[in-house]
Amino acid sequence: MSVPLPPKPDQPLVAALAADLTAADFFSEPLRRLWGEEADDALGRGVREPVLRAIARDVGPLATLGRFFVLGMPQPSDLVAAALPRLGLSGLVRLGFVTIGDDADAVPSVLVRPQSFVDADGIGEWWIASDLDELALGTELPADHVLGVGGASRTLAELIMPIPVARALDLGTGCGIQALLVARHADEVVATDISARALAFAELNALLNGVTNITFRSGSMFEPVAGEQFDLIVSNPPFVITPRVDGVTAYEYRDGGLIGDALVEQFLRAVPEHLAVGGVAQLLGNWESRAAIDPGLTRLESWIDPTLDAWVIEREELTPLGYAELWIRDGGTTPRDGAFDRMLTAWLDDFTERQVTAVGFGYILLRRPASADAPRLRRFEKVSQPLSGTGRALHSGLIAHDSLADGIPMTLITAPDVTEARHFMPGNDDPSVIELRQGGGFGRTISVDSALAGFVGACDGELQVTQIVAALADLFEVPLADLWTDLEPRIRQLVLDGFLVAG
Repeated sequence: MSVPLPPKPDQPLVAALAADLTAADFFSEPLRRLWGEEADDALGRGVREPVLRAIARDVGPLATLGRFFVLGMPQPSDLVAAALPRLGLSGLVRLGFVTIGDDADAVPSVLVRPQSFVDADGIGEWWIASDLDELALGTELPADHVLGVGGASRTLAELIMPIPVARALDLGTGCGIQALLVARHADEVVATDISARALAFAELNALLNGVTNITFRSGSMFEPVAGEQFDLIVSNPPFVITPRVDGVTAYEYRDGGLIGDALVEQFLRAVPEHLAVGGVAQLLGNWESRAAIDPGLTRLESWIDPTLDAWVIEREELTPLGYAELWIRDGGTTPRDGAFDRMLTAWLDDFTERQVTAVGFGYILLRRPASADAPRLRRFEKVSQPLSGTGRALHSGLIAHDSLADGIPMTLITAPDVTEARHFMPGNDDPSVIELRQGGGFGRTISVDSALAGFVGACDGELQVTQIVAALADLFEVPLADLWTDLEPRIRQLVLDGFLVAG
C-alpha cells in the first residue's frame, strides 16, 4: 500500500509549497538546462543515470528538489529543508509528502513534477503531484497507485477540442490533469473518481496551481453526477482489460473491475443522458475483436446511441500476446521477474476463453446534435499515420459535417496545409498518380483524378462550386450532370476530411 495522504490538502501548506517551488525556479526549462537536454530526454525514456551524473555535485535547491521530487530519491534532510524554507520538513510531513528515514534522510512519498502544456490560450505549466513510479520504487506498483502525467494523459489532452463551455465533467480524474486543462475554457468543472487517493491528489494539484473552478466528487462512473448534464465530458477511464484471477494485480488507475471491454461499453451506453444539447464526450478506450465475425469497431458501434453523432478513430490493434506484454510491463513486471510468465498465462487464457482475437485502442468522440433533424455523423475509421493538432482537427471535422447539412457550400477554399503531388511514368506527360496531402491534422493522403484535382486547385473562394464544375465539364468535354454525379460525393468527403473548407 502507498503512504496515506490527508483526505483534504491543507491550503496554507500547499500555498507555502507553491511559493517555495517558484522561488527555486522548479519548472521544466530550468530543470532541463540544469541537467542537459540529452539527460532530460533519457529521463523521459525512464533512464535516470545521466541526470544523476549531471547534478552529482550540485547541492543547490533546484538540484535537490530535482532528485527529491522528480526522481523520488531520498535526500539529506537539511538540504530539503533549505530548498523549502517556507514549508519546511514538518510541512512536508503534514502533507504526506515525506517520511524521515533511520539515517535522518528525507524519504519522498510522492513525486511532484513540472508539466508544461500548450493550448488555444497559449503556453503554461503546472506542478503535478502523484505517487512514486516504478523507477523510484524499484518494484511493482501498489494497487492503489495514482499515476502522474503519462502517455495516455497527454494523448487525451491533445484530443480535447479547445472550445469554451459552461459545465464540464472529468470522469475518472486520477491526478487531475484533464480537469486542470478543461478548467482553462470551462466555467465549472466536476472531477470524479472512485479512488479517494486519486481525488486527494487531484484536489491538491488544483490548489497547488491556483485553479479554483473545479469541484471533486467520489463515486463510480456516472453515479456522482446522476441527473446532471454537461457541455463537455472527458475521460481517460480505467479501460485496460485485465484477467479476473488471483495473482494479477488490478491497478485502480487502469482497471475498472469489469470483464473484457465492458467498462467502455458501460460508459458509452450511459453517457447520452448526461450530454446537454450540443454537448460532446471525448474519451480513450480499448475494444475487443471476438473471432473473425465480430470485429472491434463493429462491436463498439453497436454500443453507441444512434441519435448521437459518433466519430471513432482506431489508432492501433494488438494481438492478445502483444496486449498482455504491454500491460504486464506497465505495472513494473518484466520477463526477469518470476511472476511474468504466470501473469502472461492468465492474460492469454482469459483472451482464449472469450475468443478474443485482437484488441483495438483509440479515440471516441460523441455529440448530442443541436437539432433532432440534423444528419448524423457516423464515422468509424482506422488511422495509423502521425497526427498533429488533433483537438482542432476534430473540432474542424464537426464544423465541416454541420456545413454539409444543407448540401455542399456555395463556395469552397482549399485548406492552407494541402499540397498536391503528381507521379509520372518515364516519357509520359500525363500523371499516373495524383495525390492530395494534408500537412497537419490527420495527415491524410488521398489519390484523386485530374477532374477532382482541377476542382481543388480552383477552390480559392471566389468562384462558386457550380461555376468550377461547369468549367471542368467544358474542359473535359463531358456532360455536366455526369461530372457532378461523379464529383459530388467526393467533394463532400474532401470537406469532411478538411481538404476543403467553406468559403
